[in-house]
Amino acid sequence: MSAAVDLLIHPRWLIPVVPDNVTLDRHSIAVRGGQIVAILPQSEARARYQAADEYELPSHALIPGLVNLHTHAAMSLMRGISDDLPLERWLGDVIWPAESRHVSPAFVRDGTLLAACEMLRGGITTCNDMYFFPDDAAHAFAETGMRAVVGLIVLDFPGAWASDADDYLRKGLAVRDKWHGHPLVSFAIAPHSPYAVSDAGMERAVCLAAELDLPIHIHVHETISEISNSLAAFGMRPLARLERLGLLGPNLTAVHVVHPDETELALLARRGCSVAHCPVSNMKLASGIAPVPAMLKHGINVGLGSDGAASNNRLDLFQEMRQSALLAKAGSLDASAVPAHVALRMATLGGACALGLDGLIGSIEIGKRADLCAVAFDSPLTAPCFDPISHLVYVCGRQQVSYVWVDGKIRVKNGETLLQISDNELLALASLWQTRLV
Repeated sequence: MSAAVDLLIHPRWLIPVVPDNVTLDRHSIAVRGGQIVAILPQSEARARYQAADEYELPSHALIPGLVNLHTHAAMSLMRGISDDLPLERWLGDVIWPAESRHVSPAFVRDGTLLAACEMLRGGITTCNDMYFFPDDAAHAFAETGMRAVVGLIVLDFPGAWASDADDYLRKGLAVRDKWHGHPLVSFAIAPHSPYAVSDAGMERAVCLAAELDLPIHIHVHETISEISNSLAAFGMRPLARLERLGLLGPNLTAVHVVHPDETELALLARRGCSVAHCPVSNMKLASGIAPVPAMLKHGINVGLGSDGAASNNRLDLFQEMRQSALLAKAGSLDASAVPAHVALRMATLGGACALGLDGLIGSIEIGKRADLCAVAFDSPLTAPCFDPISHLVYVCGRQQVSYVWVDGKIRVKNGETLLQISDNELLALASLWQTRLV
């Protein structure tokens, strides 16, 4: 007698990520209550289970949902507002003035909805966000059914949402309490950067993260000038200052880390920190090339992030996978520096581990939640295929994403998002904010 499940998926290839660099041929996955309950050959799956929903995907690779380890989702409304500038001018001359005039709860909600739709269509099922008005961001992620870690941003200077570091934290903790226990939305403490938060603000953030068992999410060592400015102001490099203040630990995601030295890489490894590598944003802002091969040799957990659409200008982890692998090869003169299976792991399990969610997501394993992405290899543009993992990194793009499930619920079907808000409504919101920003 067949056992009842909610979902059966029969892909051509199943790439679980754990075990590493493994492709299962003609295996199926069974899901009940949002949880993966079986991974087995297709003939056995059809004999053993009866599903409420069943998907035959004879030309697809099924992979874990991608994890965007660093983004500013609401900044999708500023996509392309100012390009071809270095980070300091981009922030100081364009982004911060625009934010001071326009950021509001409505801006954050609308921009996050736009970003979530883009990410889901690209196979991203989880993101680690950092921006203002986290309650409105959480509402938008929940509305789209996307998994999100929402950063409770901390800054010393006033903004539309809060007046100083204590105010940011006080308001952020109230948002966290409101959403505590939500199945898809969780929170991180997110001091913006060493240059934007004082010692007192950092110490308060560390204490709260420890007290509430929350991850910490911070930009660090993004540019050479950030390091020289820190030496002038504090007499030490940013990572040394964060170490002195107690930020470095297994719950820390250090974003960018483009300019570490060997001592700092050893320190990050020793403290068990993770790095969010954002290769496209780093290239576009001319910040530099992060030494990812050296990070991996030190045993540092590395995930991939898109950064915000204002500095990328895409929320596209397929692009980040490809660029991370190619940059590593070019920078190290070693063609094996970041092979395809490592890039895929960074885009999935690497991000999940950084967020403390690796017990739930990041790989296709029995007992984990069914956050899944099906990628179509049914076009002449993807033929022939000798190695599906290599294809995912070097051939495919987000346009090949056909199906996406989050917690066992389908969110993208035949390349179209199944959301309460339509594409036309999203386009209208984007047009409205473009007019205001101009």
